[in-house]
Amino acid sequence: MRRDQLEHAIRTACQVIGHPAVIVVGSQAILGSFAEDELPSEATTSVEIDILPLAEGNETTRLADLIEGVAGEWSPFEEQHGFSIDGVDWETAVLPDGWRDRLVRVQNANTAALAGEPQYTGWCLDKEDLCAAKLCAFREKDQNFVVALLDARLVDAETIAQRLAAVPKQHVPAAERALGWLAARR
Repeated sequence: MRRDQLEHAIRTACQVIGHPAVIVVGSQAILGSFAEDELPSEATTSVEIDILPLAEGNETTRLADLIEGVAGEWSPFEEQHGFSIDGVDWETAVLPDGWRDRLVRVQNANTAALAGEPQYTGWCLDKEDLCAAKLCAFREKDQNFVVALLDARLVDAETIAQRLAAVPKQHVPAAERALGWLAARR
């Protein structure tokens, strides 16, 4: 995955749902903080971008399904561009308190409509919030993603630990497992 593909996904998702902004919650949100040439290869191997529409309740699900239908896996969009856009909902990622205040804005000529207007915005998760979410999910690919960023010294383990300590109560068991894993890596 490259930064220009992230920008294309932001533009496409916004156009599909008719909204000026979306949130990028999956691993490719890291491209909001770093260019692909600054990242270890393990951080950019995904060929899908998880996009969360900015809406509430059932409307989020409806818009996520719309994105998925137009640009999801096995779509003509994926066939043409070599990556897919997964529409996701608010339950997809476990996020710590204050995550909205740390979002990274991606907005430039590549996120604008082809005519230059309107200008669309992708809000990418902060790098340590992203790592906290990945460690709460705790799949092998998520652990490998975080290890690669830690080994490259692109994220701070102490900050990730602080973010894990700030997840909603219902996700504390997942955060505690992640904290144990993180402590064992130090």
